[in-house]
Amino acid sequence: MTTLKWLIASTALCATPAMAELLDLEKDELTLGFIKLTDMAPLAVAYELGYFEDEGLFVTLEAQANWKVLLDGVIDGQLDGAHMLAGQPLAATIGYGTEAHIITPFSMDLNGNGITVSNEIWEEMKPNVPLMDDGRPQHPISASALAPVVEDYKDQGIPFNMGMVFPVSTHNYEIRYWLAAGGLEPGYYSPEDISGQIGADVLLSVTPPPQMPATMEAGTIFGYAVGEPWNQQAVFKGIGVPVITDYDMWKNNPEKVFGITAEFAEEYPNTTIALTKALIRAAIWLDENDNANREEAVEILSRSEYVGADAEVIANSMTGFFEFEKGDVREAPDFNVFFRYNATYPFYSDAIWYLTQMRRWGQIAEPVSDEWFFDTAASVYRPDIYLDAARMLVDEGMANEADFPWDSDGFKAATPAADIIDGIPYDGRTPNAYLESLPIGLKGEQIVVGSEIQG
Repeated sequence: MTTLKWLIASTALCATPAMAELLDLEKDELTLGFIKLTDMAPLAVAYELGYFEDEGLFVTLEAQANWKVLLDGVIDGQLDGAHMLAGQPLAATIGYGTEAHIITPFSMDLNGNGITVSNEIWEEMKPNVPLMDDGRPQHPISASALAPVVEDYKDQGIPFNMGMVFPVSTHNYEIRYWLAAGGLEPGYYSPEDISGQIGADVLLSVTPPPQMPATMEAGTIFGYAVGEPWNQQAVFKGIGVPVITDYDMWKNNPEKVFGITAEFAEEYPNTTIALTKALIRAAIWLDENDNANREEAVEILSRSEYVGADAEVIANSMTGFFEFEKGDVREAPDFNVFFRYNATYPFYSDAIWYLTQMRRWGQIAEPVSDEWFFDTAASVYRPDIYLDAARMLVDEGMANEADFPWDSDGFKAATPAADIIDGIPYDGRTPNAYLESLPIGLKGEQIVVGSEIQG
């Protein structure tokens, strides 16, 4: 039986009632890491509202300098768990970069990112952007509006540099997706060249999220993909214009996860469930009553120990709106989603999308089978743990039975073409067929050799 089939079978067993009492914790003092981004909110809320303490957990939250330091901290045990890029547990488990078996029992959010360009680049793009009747730009804005600008810079011999936060970040895959959907080559990785810039029209490089606006203002990069509040910060500082949100790129796409080592989950199973319970409660609180608690969440996140940005900046996206050009504020009720639409359930199909993007751009250098995608997803994403925690919350009266996908096989329904910017549907059940459907990117038997795609 494959890992995937075993986990689906075990998931079905999780719907049996659990004891509605405090778990016998194997470890109750924990240190959890995070990066200063809006979507670390479930950790801050679980701490500030006492949900960790309700589970008998004494938690310390520690901001980390960057994603690599955070991952290394979880692997070497300095951190017991952390707010992670969804690609990090997957990449570590398959040995891309630092090798370690990391799992996630909890997905932290949907959406929450954007792509911003400098004022100068925006002025050059604007003639290529369709307008609405009121004269404002028509959204979503395709990267095809950027393509002539990139071509002009290329003709002048000027490298077109843009930033993303980490090689296996959602932001890297989202900006690549956006660029490719507009006909631009975002570049490839190979075992010999991990720059990700092989054959690139746009040169993508890593910049830590809080440094994005200043790096763009200095002219080192012309734009970037990042989570909030660092797109809205560019607007508030008057230095850049967000051109697309990831919600408009792929409606309700998966974002961060909570990551722990497989060893931690095995050694401390009750502690793992208790952590997951507290995080689910925090996510419910963040979304309940049509986001009624978001203003309080904004105040919490604005504190220096968490995100440390102005409350006004954080509120711009967290409270159901998003500002593009200065003064162009549009409704975006689902820009940040923490619980609804089963946001917290660790779907295999979400994991598989990340793995397809790793394969698409050469981080997975060799062809792999559909079964490999399924088994890898199931070794990292753990809906069995999630549903154990959810069952306990329901039995304790802390959550509603109807809010959880008890009978899921781990796969979301296919995302329809209308919900993705390039009009290409995504079905996690057919990963290689999905790769074949994408005009730009590796597919089938293709590999990167030197500076060329072969196969």
